[in-house]
Amino acid sequence: MVDFPNCPKCNSAYTYADGSGFVCPECAYEWTSESSAESLEDNKSVKDAYGNVLNDGDTVAIIKDLKVKGSSSSIKIGTKVRNIRLIDGDHDIDCKIDGFGAMQLKSEFVKKV
Repeated sequence: MVDFPNCPKCNSAYTYADGSGFVCPECAYEWTSESSAESLEDNKSVKDAYGNVLNDGDTVAIIKDLKVKGSSSSIKIGTKVRNIRLIDGDHDIDCKIDGFGAMQLKSEFVKKV
């Protein structure tokens, strides 16, 4: 049996080879054999409006009323959002908000709870 390396992101042992790289089925992280855990740490860390580092699964609160495009209502200040997921891009938080559904937020409009 071939022994694949553990995932550098979540340390899962269930990784598998995909072409010239490896894939983790638990966190969907993909890497090549040349890349290492140090390259993962070099990535930009996502910080909230007060400079606290955010991680996947954190709970955050909205610090400003946010208008929702395509809706007549807005997300009110103080709304708590649980179990966030960090993504790349301008809107770097992917989450579900009660009453609104799936949404992407900018980290500059939230604070870690």
